[in-house]
Amino acid sequence: MPARLAPLSVNSVASVRNFLMKKKSIDRLLGIMARLRAPGGCPWDRAQTLASLKQYALEECYEVVDAIDSGDIDKHAEELGDLLLQVVFQAQIRAEKKQFTFDDVVKRVCEKLIRRHPHVFGNLKAANQREVLRNWEKIKSQEKAKSSGGKPAGIASSVVEGLPRHLPALHKAHQFQQRLARVGFDWTNAHDVMMKVEEELGEVKEALAKGDKKEFRVELGDLLFAVVNLCRFRGLHAEEVLQGALQKFTRRFREVERRVHSKGREISQCTLRELDAQWEAVKKSEKKISHGGHGEKRAHEKERAPGSL
Repeated sequence: MPARLAPLSVNSVASVRNFLMKKKSIDRLLGIMARLRAPGGCPWDRAQTLASLKQYALEECYEVVDAIDSGDIDKHAEELGDLLLQVVFQAQIRAEKKQFTFDDVVKRVCEKLIRRHPHVFGNLKAANQREVLRNWEKIKSQEKAKSSGGKPAGIASSVVEGLPRHLPALHKAHQFQQRLARVGFDWTNAHDVMMKVEEELGEVKEALAKGDKKEFRVELGDLLFAVVNLCRFRGLHAEEVLQGALQKFTRRFREVERRVHSKGREISQCTLRELDAQWEAVKKSEKKISHGGHGEKRAHEKERAPGSL
């Protein structure tokens, strides 16, 4: 259990700093966190609770992902440090309540990694990633069955239990489908998945034609779920695919804004026809750059709706 430190005098600050610099990296971080939370530490850090830290944990996860996408190595290292701080912060609060410590967190994850990799630390064989993942799910299921003492006899843990409530819906659907695939409940080829997307799109059209809002909502959800499945089946993540589409849309709309502003006008002053013409011009310009001038719009192409990608 991290010891509580007495309030520091001005004269002792330098000696504590020198002491912390000599400690191992993780010990140094744990010591700093304990100091911030101790009497005489930082008022903000001392005021935080597990509930108040939830938003920061989520933000730091997304910032790590952004850093990876940016390709900035220094930024990635910085953001991983910020994410680690959230783990240390929460562990410190639990330690103060004598519930568990950071060492307990590390011990548990080490034990879990060894337990779930019997093909590395045991005698089990796994020829490929698919077998590894299937074994992983089987071990997880056994762990859940062992820990769920309150369940009636004969009721097994579900493969799709335990997905975090706050996961973004697209990511959650991806994880849900991935778990099903690991136990063999999956499509056999991309064509069948595409047929399912088309089937769901047809049902969306029918619900829209009937004007039934409730049915339309349900069918639209089924369509989104099918599209996520198509992404996953082709080795893509729907969340990242949509992020890419948003980035492309943002880039193109900013160029439309630039072109409109260069003529001394505001977006709000333009008609939809004018904006759509600018949008198509931006798309054509991008295609020329990416295809070496061969991206001209073919005469037989259908007209697109404003803002189509």
